[in-house]
Amino acid sequence: MTVLSKTFGIAARNFTAYPEMPNAKALIDYGVRVEELGYDSVWVWDHMLLGVEPNFPIIDSLTVLTGIAARTKRIKMGTGILVLPLRNPVALAKQLSSMDQLSDGRLIMGMASGWYKREFDAMGIPFEKRGKLMDENLDIMRRLWTEPLVTGDYMNHKISKAVMYPKPSQPEIPILIGGYVDRVLQRAGTVGDGWLTYFYRAEDFKKSWDKIRNYAKEGGKDPEKLLNASQLPIMVGPSKEAVREDMLDWLNKEWDFPEHSDCTRESAIMGSVDDCVEQLKEHIAAGVQKIIFVPYKYQSDQVETIAREIIPRLKAL
Repeated sequence: MTVLSKTFGIAARNFTAYPEMPNAKALIDYGVRVEELGYDSVWVWDHMLLGVEPNFPIIDSLTVLTGIAARTKRIKMGTGILVLPLRNPVALAKQLSSMDQLSDGRLIMGMASGWYKREFDAMGIPFEKRGKLMDENLDIMRRLWTEPLVTGDYMNHKISKAVMYPKPSQPEIPILIGGYVDRVLQRAGTVGDGWLTYFYRAEDFKKSWDKIRNYAKEGGKDPEKLLNASQLPIMVGPSKEAVREDMLDWLNKEWDFPEHSDCTRESAIMGSVDDCVEQLKEHIAAGVQKIIFVPYKYQSDQVETIAREIIPRLKAL
């Protein structure tokens, strides 16, 4: 069993649909509340810029997590996902090691290479090199976290006898790789500590998870040590039929579903508590270790119902 098996996190609403604005202090209060409710972890989204018409105001992911870390004691904190090529890896390694120290080792980082070209153009980062940057940035950060002295010649970084202390509180901050193409699945199985996915049906999760495990085995890693987490939209109500229209309307207005991926609106968990538990059992049976709930419009009654009525039944399986 891994450290993520049968653990249950929840997403936080650090992006909104314009003209509504995310509220930084309310997000920190939300982190405190979901810790009180017993969630294992709280997860935030990451972008520098997002959208035009409509656009989606977003508060920096790591700023929100730092605020939550300062107000909580137990809950883990993650990004689902952080766009790694947009960040300077030396500065990010320092920031994350400091956050891990502040939180006593509660970070779990989801990271990916990104998909939004306009964002890369605005940041002055070559979009076509994002895969190479992803791999190099991962290597730089991990070396700075684990080695006493780092020297290396990278595409954008010439590192000479670099010393970075303090190290993270954890021996290593877990890094789950997000994405869906085979190259990314291979990265998740061989370079990352595992995979973080988004809005997948159970059968599609299993198909890609089997690939990741095979890539790990081929690369000389133990697939049993890989971690995974699945972000799933959920709406609890009287029945599937009663909530389906509202749920699909929300998914269509505020969420992206990349072409050529298995990410789909049909992943939505919907219906009564019994309905939702039965649907979620399929994900656990497919090998999902950590479920990260994305509750309908982040409504407080949804957050509380999931914590009080759904998670205890899943833990008892």
